[in-house]
Amino acid sequence: MNSHELIESFGEFARSKNIDRPTMMSILDDVFRTMIRKKYDQDENFDVIINPDNGDLEIWRNREIVDDNSEDIWDFDKIPLAEAQKIEPDFEIGESVAEGVKLEDFGRRAVLMARQTLIQRVKDLERDNLYQKYKDQVGEIVTGEVYQVWSREALIMDKDDNELVMPKGEQIPKDRFRKGDTVRAVVHRVEVINGTPKIILSRAAPAFLERLFELEVPEIYDGLIVIKNVVREPGERAKVAVESYDERIDPVGACVGMKGSRIHPVVRELENENIDIINYTDNLELYIARALSPAKVGSMKINQENGRVSVFMKPDQVSLAIGRGGANIKLASRLVGMEIDVFREATDYEEDISLDEFQDEIEPWVLAELKKIGLDTGRAVLAVKKEDIVRRTELEEEMVDDVYRIIRQEFADDEDLDDTTLEAAKTRVAAGKTDAVATEEAAVTHASATETASEHTPLADSAEADSNAATEEAGASSPAEPAQ
Repeated sequence: MNSHELIESFGEFARSKNIDRPTMMSILDDVFRTMIRKKYDQDENFDVIINPDNGDLEIWRNREIVDDNSEDIWDFDKIPLAEAQKIEPDFEIGESVAEGVKLEDFGRRAVLMARQTLIQRVKDLERDNLYQKYKDQVGEIVTGEVYQVWSREALIMDKDDNELVMPKGEQIPKDRFRKGDTVRAVVHRVEVINGTPKIILSRAAPAFLERLFELEVPEIYDGLIVIKNVVREPGERAKVAVESYDERIDPVGACVGMKGSRIHPVVRELENENIDIINYTDNLELYIARALSPAKVGSMKINQENGRVSVFMKPDQVSLAIGRGGANIKLASRLVGMEIDVFREATDYEEDISLDEFQDEIEPWVLAELKKIGLDTGRAVLAVKKEDIVRRTELEEEMVDDVYRIIRQEFADDEDLDDTTLEAAKTRVAAGKTDAVATEEAAVTHASATETASEHTPLADSAEADSNAATEEAGASSPAEPAQ
């Protein structure tokens, strides 16, 4: 391979990798000077002239002519007179000699190694550019095309044909990618594995939802509305706390848009994820009440020392506060940064039996399903229609019938549990009404306790927003059905 072929092939390769001309010249010069140092031990008196456009390469060795008997003839930049006159007969002592060095003089192995080094240097530069590019884009949305889908991750190609990876855990559970699909995601993190950068994308991160709102809501992009915190159960439910720095702007209404015009594109992108927009406030009690929306809170006790909140509400509101699979109360806990315990105001009944008393007759997983929707006593279960329990849990009709039968047997001797009384209880649960017992204090039974989320965004100090913030009433939820 001659110098022309080497330079030309490298130039085409570098241009295909979008390497600019100055960088390409620098790489070529460095590689050839490395070859010179290997052969001549140093390169200080060598000139390397490269023209990558036409593939020309010139290497000149510059030396000073000295007398044949001089002690300096062994210096790297000196040449004996006799040797210089072989190049040009009329050379004299003290003159400079520029001797051309051909690429073939370095040997075939050195040339092939130089070619491989050039390609490797370009690949290293390409990896470094990729790392620097995406390191600065962490938290930003990128668009790519699905190139390959595997069981554990999907390979995404950006517009420059860079490989990006989206692990299964960073995808929305409802995502079903096919080769050729265009997908949007946020740059979650950039890792370097064995010198190779790995770009991790995510559609499940809270930052993805935040960036989508910035795209759809100009007030957020301009800084008039600030997103204080975002918590998500990807594909199921999300809660977003927002605050307006302009008292003339309603942050919840601005994020929802006219007839949901702003929130609908976000919901569609997130596979119909149910989104609650909450008006942030410094009033912690009000903030917690808003976080538990759409449930209506009766009262609460806040213990800031141990980070726990006890919330008391009517029986028909408990299941709304907990949500399907406990999602609503978990998100509310993460949003406010405190562990929330929900308790039922059980003034409807003077006497009841906890579901835990039925462990010998009803399987534990069935009891767990009932507790998930806020039914933790026998009378609470009987007060709910069978169709509602089947719809809101994983239980089948036959299993619910068995549960009814077992609980009814426990209340068989209770004169209060006739058909009229039971029907009245169902009506009260459906209507959300409770009859106060004037002569006795209201009994309180524990309904649910959630785990404290390990990650939450600390609440920022700011003035309380003036608007009324129950998210469902303000039209702040997405079109998706609220969690049960």
